[in-house]
Order: sequence, then structure tokens, then C-alpha cells
Amino acid sequence: MPLNIRDLSIAADQFEQGERIPDVHVGNGGDTAPDLEISGVPDGTVELAVVCHDPDAPLPRGFTHWTVYGIAPSTARIGGNGGGSDRREGPNTLGENAYTGPNPPPGHGTHHYYFWVYALDTRVDGAPSREAFLADYAGNIIEQNRIVGIYSA
Repeated sequence: MPLNIRDLSIAADQFEQGERIPDVHVGNGGDTAPDLEISGVPDGTVELAVVCHDPDAPLPRGFTHWTVYGIAPSTARIGGNGGGSDRREGPNTLGENAYTGPNPPPGHGTHHYYFWVYALDTRVDGAPSREAFLADYAGNIIEQNRIVGIYSA
């Protein structure tokens, strides 16, 4: 199945594409996941997944802030308290199955936080790390898209 990023869409209530993420969502602020709106889910989607990743973090694979699996294709909103009862949070880079907000090192400049949504043609088993998810399910992604927020300390 060809991968594209045409119809599937993800947006944040609290910031626009390329804008600063509000303090309520950052590690030294409220540390709550932003509310995300998902639309344009393609036919054939069995499950949605959301991953928040910072490729600018000074680590070999960046820093994963949030992984969420088991999101029903009919879900229009997900956030700290949304997304349905079947959703499963997987590990972030700290090893916690939870959202952890942006918290770049002081003076490290502006970091980019990619909130990816993936439409999958199969269910994800368990709650894998970002790396395991991409390695095991890349061939099952029907569509993907992202919104990017920025933050600096």
C-alpha cells in the first residue's frame, strides 16, 4: 500500500504549525499533553497511533516524549485525557508510559517537537517504544502526517 501524507491531518488546539508550545505542555510547566485533533482518516484504517518526538535533543536518536497506540479510527480528538478507553501509552525516552513535555537543555536553542499521527492497517501489539514501533509497523502505515511545535529553554 503506498504511503502518503495527503488526507490524514493532525492539529493542536493550543498552537499552530511552527509556533511555540505553551508552557502548560512543557516539562517545567504543566507537563500536560496538548489536545490534538485528527481528521481525514483513510479507509482501511484499523488503528491510529500518535508519537511526539524531538529530533533536536542531544541524544543519538533524539528524545521521544509520547507514544500512544490503540486509538480508534473514529477518534477525532486526543490529549492528556482523551482518545478513548482502549488507548495505550508506550514508553517515552525516560522509560515512562506517559507524556513528558518539552524540556530542552538551557541554551541549546530551539527544538522542534513533531506530533506524528499514523493510520495503520493493523493493530499494534502492546505498547512498543518509538523505535520498535517504526521498525515493526512501517509496512502497515497507510498514511501519516504531523504538526510541529517549537520550544526553547
